[in-house]
Amino acid sequence: MQLPKEKMFDKTGQWIHLETFEDFDKGLSDLIDLWSNHPKASTQAVKESSLVNFKADLDAAALTWMNNRAKSKKYASIAKELAEFEDAIKEGANVVPESNSNTPTALAETKKKI
Repeated sequence: MQLPKEKMFDKTGQWIHLETFEDFDKGLSDLIDLWSNHPKASTQAVKESSLVNFKADLDAAALTWMNNRAKSKKYASIAKELAEFEDAIKEGANVVPESNSNTPTALAETKKKI
């Protein structure tokens, strides 16, 4: 299995759990990049695994901080962005940029709108 260049996995291929808000913020960008910029370097299984692991870590963080309004709002904003990203995937957004185009992919556009 080829691993993406993002730091979502360690050298053995194990998911690196996200713990801080900064981890989630960067992790969401990495996740979007994985789905939109690495069509050949990452298998569908790696992409789907990354999405599942990200969601599991986000759910755990939301539970951890559910009694802290400020932190809870921050994690809710990441969850909203993730939901919009998942909608883009479900809508069949073009995740592979044209080879001779400088136009960002639909997923990159989704990230900009967020």
